[in-house]
Amino acid sequence: MTSDSKKAANLSSTPIIHSDIDVGYKLHTINSCGLAIATDTYVHMYNQVALSGLSTIPSVVAFSARLLCDKIPGLTRGQRRICFQDPDLLITIGNGIRKGINECQRQFQGHRWNCTSIGSNTVFGHVIVIGSREAAYMYAISSAGVTYTVTNACSQGTIGGCGCGVSSESLRHRANWKWGGCSVNIKYGMKVAQKFLKSREVEEDGRSLMNLHNNRAGRKAVKRSLLTECKCHGVSGSCTIRTCWKTLHSFSHIGDFLMKKYRKSKKVVLSLSEKKGFSHSLHLRVRRSKMFDSKPKSNDLVYLQSSPNYCETNLSVGSPGTVGRRCNRTSKDYDGCSLMCCGRGYNTHLFRRTRQCNCKFHWCCDVRCNTCSERSEMYTCK
Repeated sequence: MTSDSKKAANLSSTPIIHSDIDVGYKLHTINSCGLAIATDTYVHMYNQVALSGLSTIPSVVAFSARLLCDKIPGLTRGQRRICFQDPDLLITIGNGIRKGINECQRQFQGHRWNCTSIGSNTVFGHVIVIGSREAAYMYAISSAGVTYTVTNACSQGTIGGCGCGVSSESLRHRANWKWGGCSVNIKYGMKVAQKFLKSREVEEDGRSLMNLHNNRAGRKAVKRSLLTECKCHGVSGSCTIRTCWKTLHSFSHIGDFLMKKYRKSKKVVLSLSEKKGFSHSLHLRVRRSKMFDSKPKSNDLVYLQSSPNYCETNLSVGSPGTVGRRCNRTSKDYDGCSLMCCGRGYNTHLFRRTRQCNCKFHWCCDVRCNTCSERSEMYTCK
């Protein structure tokens, strides 16, 4: 056997090739989440490591993880460290943030601000410049998305390091209850979301406190929406004993709940507290509260700055403007042309479409149809 043949035989037997396939899949998955990664460079450098004859999988995987994490924009040092430790977990986190963005766009699709400027290049990093109530919702729904996706992945066994959730203490000792199956591990999902998103808030200022508060509200929204599913046991379906477990509600339900919180969000100011024997500490307090130092509730959404009108394009405040946006001519709501177009008026677009209609079967064997014409209108803001 020639030296080239021996080298080819050694490469064909090494398990690194299988790892390369896995890595390529992970890159494809991450890119589907909106992460801007130089895929070709990554795969090329990984292949160079494989072709160098290395057969120690852990060292190659560690090298690959570091290269992968260094290519993801928007990560802080703490988040990059989490990525080094568990790249698979970062994929799940990215899916969760993307899930939150999609829900945000669904909720605000008929508003002047519709989340279109969110997540255009990367799902990580600060997403809204000013501390508005829209920013409050965006951070809460993103945190909820990470909590939800990590919790769901944990219950399905697609990520390691976690298992089924612990049964509820308040129901564990009921005579007709028996906890079984696999309850979702909401504690693990909340822990991961808190650790990852908290690593982004490094400034320790009012905006960071606002973001941390809304992140927590998002996590709590997932927890409060958990459902209890049960299966009955007993003679002839008497249901004398029920086996129950906790499961996740639909994410759209969580988005709806946070939307209600958005409409009742609290404007807060940064306050400096001083306790005897302790150093000064910053916290948020409700601006228009009858109490002097009223802190917002943990499930409230809070904001620091009033929202712009979002009529004109102003990227410095996160406003994409409404020029060219579709509107509803007859609606009096946010999606109506009057509100959506900010008084600038709207353009009317006429469309005519022809299609086959009133089709009938004639013996034998012919189908005859009429040609129908449909006229439709679309309205866009000037």
